[in-house]
Amino acid sequence: MPQSECPRLRPFLAAMRDERDPDFVLLWDKIGLAEEPIRVRVEEFFWLQQFDGSRTLRDVQADAMRQAGGQLIPFDAFTGLVERMEAGLYLDGPRFRAKLAEPLRQPSCIGCYPEAPDAIRKQLRKTFTGRGGPGLPVEKTPDGTLRAALIPHIDYARGGRTFAWSFKEVVERTDASLFVIIGTSHYSAERYTLTRKDFLTPLGVAPTDQQYIDRLVKHYGNGLFDDEVAHLPEHSIELEVVYLQYLYENKQPFRIVPLVVGPFQDCVDTGDCPSTKDDIGRMIEALRQAEAGTDEPICYLISGDLAHIGPKFGDPEMLDDPFLTHSRTKDEEILRQAEAADPAGFFQVIADERDRRRICGLPPAFTLLEAIRPRHGKLLHYDQYVHPRGLESVSFASVAFYR
Repeated sequence: MPQSECPRLRPFLAAMRDERDPDFVLLWDKIGLAEEPIRVRVEEFFWLQQFDGSRTLRDVQADAMRQAGGQLIPFDAFTGLVERMEAGLYLDGPRFRAKLAEPLRQPSCIGCYPEAPDAIRKQLRKTFTGRGGPGLPVEKTPDGTLRAALIPHIDYARGGRTFAWSFKEVVERTDASLFVIIGTSHYSAERYTLTRKDFLTPLGVAPTDQQYIDRLVKHYGNGLFDDEVAHLPEHSIELEVVYLQYLYENKQPFRIVPLVVGPFQDCVDTGDCPSTKDDIGRMIEALRQAEAGTDEPICYLISGDLAHIGPKFGDPEMLDDPFLTHSRTKDEEILRQAEAADPAGFFQVIADERDRRRICGLPPAFTLLEAIRPRHGKLLHYDQYVHPRGLESVSFASVAFYR
């Protein structure tokens, strides 16, 4: 190990003190790339916290010896730790970079849906045919009137029938084979993040359209892959892909474009319309130009939920009926703006309440609605999950947008 090398821990790691032996710390990978946890001594854990890519191993050794009152700590202790972390896929090093370069994005949501394909099909079919569902899509030639759909990304157990309402409309009213999926980014603060990876699920591989991505990058510029690792644990794209695979497996092949959108908190804080921000404005124009250069229909899927309220999300008090009623009323205001296909109005309702209710669908919905400007929208289904003890509530909706 060269003395000049500056090791860096990779993203999405977690740690806790070993309950069986407080002299040790357990590290594990939150997105499952590493095969097993790593157990290190407490002093080694403090060394690891300096693995930020800016300090050499000699720097770390010198600091550790100062902390130990000048006691000599062999350099081999540090090189050995680096070797263990690299071998275990815990460093942003060659093995991790090779993993990132793999062309397939592995599933991260098994548990939300079963691992067995037939069990997935059974689960998703029930979201259409069960209580409150829209019924299965009608087998007919799509009329091509659907431009886009807002779809939840909450887990299927709580939001499945709301997913089904949107996807029934998708199957019946779009003749597109290219689906641009714009979802909330839960793992990156970057404004926009793409991936070129194809998406693997138990139902097969959903290929990503490389030519469309080339056009989008051409018109947007650099930076869309700076935090591509955020796609690996992300659920907001995968949960839409599984539905597409289920619904189209006996129909025409389809391709996807996976784009996730980070927070618009700066816009909320200032009250400035998001389209005035340079990066947001560039993405809006890039989506328009990419579509103009595409010689086939496109269906856009907005993967986003509405309110996130209650102690789980940082509110000080347990949820009660007045707060839930108020939240539903504010959701209705937002959805009226969505039906009017008015992205500025959509944003303004959220900004006026300082996004107190944490509307995670704001960034993808605003971006897409401003880019494609559908003629009008239609609310298909709304629901509000409430924890039995009032710890949390998440609301979500299906809205179809037409030419």
